[in-house]
Amino acid sequence: MGIEIIFKIAGIGIIIAVVAQILKQAGKEEIATLCTLAGLIVVLLMVIDMISELFSSVQNLFYLY
Repeated sequence: MGIEIIFKIAGIGIIIAVVAQILKQAGKEEIATLCTLAGLIVVLLMVIDMISELFSSVQNLFYLY
C-alpha cells in the first residue's frame, strides 16, 4: 500500500486542479470551489481509512501479547 496511495492522492490533486482552473476560466468560480472541496473530501476519506487500518494493526499487535 506504500507508494500507490501517494500516486492516487497526487493524481486526484492534479485532476482537481485542472478541472478547477478550467471552471474558473469559464467564469464558474462557485462550482470550481465545490469541485475542489469534493476532491479534498475524497482525499480525506482515503487518509481516514488508512488511519483506521493503522489503529487496527496496532490494536492487533498489542492483543497478541
